[in-house]
Amino acid sequence: MDSGDPSLSSPSGSSVLRKQFSRVSLCDSEDEEHPEASFAVHDEEFVPSPLVPLKQQLELDKEDESLRRWKEQLLGGIDLDQSDEKVDAEVEFVSLSILARGRAELNISLPLPCNKAEVAFALKEGSSYNLKFTFTVRHNLVSGLTYLNTVWRCGVQVDQTHIMLGSFSPRKEPYVQVLDEETTPTGIVAQGVYSAKTKFVDDDGRCYLEADYSFEIRKDW
Repeated sequence: MDSGDPSLSSPSGSSVLRKQFSRVSLCDSEDEEHPEASFAVHDEEFVPSPLVPLKQQLELDKEDESLRRWKEQLLGGIDLDQSDEKVDAEVEFVSLSILARGRAELNISLPLPCNKAEVAFALKEGSSYNLKFTFTVRHNLVSGLTYLNTVWRCGVQVDQTHIMLGSFSPRKEPYVQVLDEETTPTGIVAQGVYSAKTKFVDDDGRCYLEADYSFEIRKDW
């Protein structure tokens, strides 16, 4: 290891981790006083549009041909006459899983541990894995469901992920979404416990799941 490498100047190795951690990392923040800062997804003055039942939505959109067709395609074979009149979409996460090469699927219990000192799961350094989300949608459309995740190490933000999952109509069968493959960082500075915050929000900023948790990267499984 070249000790003259400026990326290794931080005692915690945070510069190295930020370079390694994720291909979808968006930004770096070293706010040690507020390591659990919330995602700024929407402007503070943003007011979401009011929700209306599915059947009424199509009536309101009948003048907009493209929007009406998009909603009809999304709704598929739903019988709107038999749908309930509840306006709030209900998104329930059945499971969060990790798919790692050569390993059995790791299912993470929900809700995640409230005690952030308790490690929710562990990963091997340099291992490739995919995240899998299984969830149900009831009562109304969910537009632009987005997965947000921020990771900190020793109070320093090392990764932030923002992935649009899509729009989903209510149905009895659960949806399964598998994200692109990622690889955990490697090296002695990568090993240890990380804190993280996960949120799932829609286009209007409605939050369907928010969780703080800890995980560990180890030399081996």
